[in-house]
Amino acid sequence: MGMCFAASEKQLYSPGHASQAWQLFLLLAVTLPLVSSTLIYYWSWNKWTRHPLAQTLALYALPQSGWQAVASSINTEFRRIDKFATGAPGARVIVTDTWVMKVTTYRVHVAQQQDVHLTVTESRQHDLSPDSNLPVQLLTIRVASTNPAMQPFDIRLNSAEYGELCEKLHAPIRSAANVVIRQSLGDLFLETFASLVEVNPAYSVPSNQELEACTGCMQTQASVKLVKTCQEPAVGECQQCYCRPMWCLTCMGKWFASRQDPQRPDTWLASRVPCPTCRARFCILDVCCVR
Repeated sequence: MGMCFAASEKQLYSPGHASQAWQLFLLLAVTLPLVSSTLIYYWSWNKWTRHPLAQTLALYALPQSGWQAVASSINTEFRRIDKFATGAPGARVIVTDTWVMKVTTYRVHVAQQQDVHLTVTESRQHDLSPDSNLPVQLLTIRVASTNPAMQPFDIRLNSAEYGELCEKLHAPIRSAANVVIRQSLGDLFLETFASLVEVNPAYSVPSNQELEACTGCMQTQASVKLVKTCQEPAVGECQQCYCRPMWCLTCMGKWFASRQDPQRPDTWLASRVPCPTCRARFCILDVCCVR
């Protein structure tokens, strides 16, 4: 309608006198909104039960309920802070206690955890990550459901998030024979940290002292004590820590790694960090296992 006034010489106000190109443009301009409106009206019948997402959710609904009950269950679990979520906005992967979902720009894939089989089908190594200057490995995981009505779909994630995903899933993830999953830099450091601490001198706990739960995780018993063994007491940058054993080996390793420069992993093992409790500086040689 605006072009009828902007280009009056083309006689657009009378479609019969306009050129074929403008007639085709007018046909598309009217047809596309008409088809879209018809499709939306068709989906909205019977409280949107014909919508593709509603039909997908209805496959998991109980006989006495509808797709709305499934949607309510997903919404409830999605609001929890313990869900696993990763990926770009156009290909978001969300795993809750019951559901595995992939949210793309135009579609939502949903599968129930108890019905799925996950298989790592491909891994790609990239020299640089978009978030850092470190190498990154991207995994492609095939999500297939035992429900024949559900189509399988693929999810992609960083191998550094693979361990967190496995913790959230109830079933193990299988790997193809030719796929090698590399550990994240943090996991590799924790393994090296633990192996180095094991060869340090052990700390004997006094008989009148009881070990408490780890301050970091509250799941396991405290198992390490900071004792300056790298040098003489008055020599060097390290300081004597007088705290009682309060941390497990894993949490102490995570604390040590969290104080490092992510861009300089070559300096991690030789660095010194403050005690998480009293701030006395220590190195890996000062972390002693409790005996």
